[in-house]
Amino acid sequence: MNTKRQFDDLLLGSIELFCAAAELASFTAAATAAGVTPAAVSRSVSRLEERLGVRLFVRTTRQIRLTEAGRLYFEQCSGALAQLVDAERLVTGQQATPSGLLRISMPTPYAHYRVLPLLPLFRERYPLVRVDAHISNSNIDFAEDSYDLAIRGRAPADSNLIARKLEDAELVVVATPAYLAHAGTPRSIDDLQHHECIQFDLPSTGRRIPWTLAKDGDFVDFNTDSGYTIGGDVLGGATLARHGAGLFQTYRFVVERDLREGNLVEVMRDFGGATRPFVLLYPHGRLLSARVRCFVEFLVEQLADRNAKRPSTQTR
Repeated sequence: MNTKRQFDDLLLGSIELFCAAAELASFTAAATAAGVTPAAVSRSVSRLEERLGVRLFVRTTRQIRLTEAGRLYFEQCSGALAQLVDAERLVTGQQATPSGLLRISMPTPYAHYRVLPLLPLFRERYPLVRVDAHISNSNIDFAEDSYDLAIRGRAPADSNLIARKLEDAELVVVATPAYLAHAGTPRSIDDLQHHECIQFDLPSTGRRIPWTLAKDGDFVDFNTDSGYTIGGDVLGGATLARHGAGLFQTYRFVVERDLREGNLVEVMRDFGGATRPFVLLYPHGRLLSARVRCFVEFLVEQLADRNAKRPSTQTR
């Protein structure tokens, strides 16, 4: 049996500092978190690069980023360090108390009608966690923007991100009773060409979002037209609809109170039932902190409970 040590204390410490630098995308931030100097972090990374014979980071005067070899090494090392931490907790019976700053990016409708109402309950359970909520419909870069989590309306093609579905949100077409009394109620898809169909342009692409309606047993995207176009914040379309500007297709959860109180009316029911997914995203291989793991579990649990209590709707 070979009893020669593969990793001495210096090497293990270097791996920890490397993972911190990769996680925070900064030697300085890693040094601050570890209580050492940036030069110590740099020496640790150089030590690993010399041992492995590969470059782990591309360094510029403004930033650092992992090379492909560095990304693979980080994924394996961060997982190994997490297993060591879990092993200690298992043996000692200790549980880490979630604390620190949680940074999450989310789109406006999901923030206002799903996540923000839950945050007081989350902080009641985990008072040592501070939440930085970034509300925008634009995409983010995890490496450059230092977010822990993001919620988006679709799973991205980026294989470096893990996507966990939160729900399939139902779409509805709505208008005010006053608008319908004036313009008439659309009964078919062809009728939409005679109505003000409020438009929304996706911030990340500038592309106009088509309406999704049922036709011949399937869901089809349709281009509609209007004198109104909203860019940036999709909730602006719902506000316009509430003030009688025209028809708007939006998520049921955005207008369910208006529908209950009669401020808005759902139309095109025979062509409804389409859904769009919302997913929770985080980088693959990232060492998730206790606060991030607790928030993920909390959000999934709360949304599952709320959706279970909500009256079911017919979807195709």
